[in-house]
Amino acid sequence: MQAITIGLDIAKNVMQVHGVDASGAVVTRKRLSRAKTLEFFKSQGPCLVGMEACGSAHYWGREIAALGHRTRLIPPIYVKPYVKRSKTDAADAAAISRRMHSIRPGEAVDRPHMRFVPVKSAQAQGQALIYTTRTLLVAQRTALANALRSHMNEFGVIAAKGPEGLTALLATLRSDDARLPELAREGLKTLADTMAATQKQIAKLDARIAKLIKSDPTCRRLLAVPTIGVVTAGSLAAMAGDLTRFRSGRDFAAWLGVTPRQNSSGDKVRLGGITKAGDKGLRTLLVMGALAVIRHARGNPAKCIGPKNSAGRASAWLTKMLERRPPLVAAVALAAKTARIVWAMIVRGEEYRLADA
Repeated sequence: MQAITIGLDIAKNVMQVHGVDASGAVVTRKRLSRAKTLEFFKSQGPCLVGMEACGSAHYWGREIAALGHRTRLIPPIYVKPYVKRSKTDAADAAAISRRMHSIRPGEAVDRPHMRFVPVKSAQAQGQALIYTTRTLLVAQRTALANALRSHMNEFGVIAAKGPEGLTALLATLRSDDARLPELAREGLKTLADTMAATQKQIAKLDARIAKLIKSDPTCRRLLAVPTIGVVTAGSLAAMAGDLTRFRSGRDFAAWLGVTPRQNSSGDKVRLGGITKAGDKGLRTLLVMGALAVIRHARGNPAKCIGPKNSAGRASAWLTKMLERRPPLVAAVALAAKTARIVWAMIVRGEEYRLADA
């Protein structure tokens, strides 16, 4: 019998396949090695293949689609409810290919209202890797700086916060300060040299990102949004994918995880903290950009670089938000507002317009 729906559970070396026919009967259930996986799908007629959106899923989605099959990537959170009992590779593959306790086959991958993860091209994955690599290097630079500060603090060498304080620490390290013994100085210099090398790699990536931004008209338009900088604009273009798959700007904001979590029943609407769903890196960049705008607005409202009206004053929306809510809450709200603006600009092809209120 020909399988019309196949659930594929992806692992590093061993794959689990679960296929059902039009009647819902299981026609194939087997374990495949990595080398035998594509051979198996070559022997199958055109069918619908569902996979969890996990590591290497985009690669397998491209390779299997090239053989004439339709591929769908499902967020793992939507697969979990279909697992009947214990979690195994076979149970995961079965959960993908058919809905739990349902006669209808392939519902998990064939339902029109199911949300899927679009399969990225190799080029898109490569572009996204530039930004994730930069994020990793920035985290390493921060860890090295914190280690340098804490170790020098053990010898009574303390400096102010920020880049100026770090520069002062490095100057002390290069001097003949008697507080630092020779052995400690060797270890601290290793940290400083590693931090300098990391900074050079970050600078190279920044230069590469700047070139990518110049060649992308969408990214150049996004730079007009006050809370969006070069890295944020490029990250949105590389990681968010095709925004037309979202019905509205709110759906895009919900995908980023900057909308409230609901626990409502009947006429009672209860809103909690944000869901923190979606890409953590994108959400962090948007919130950090919003915090920068708010910090400037609170320090110099007359020359606010945030959402402004035609007169150049801070928008009434942001001003009122800061009057009644803490800065971090206002930053998240501004990040959600920015996400909606980004969706409208990209999907509708609009330019950024200054708010009048």
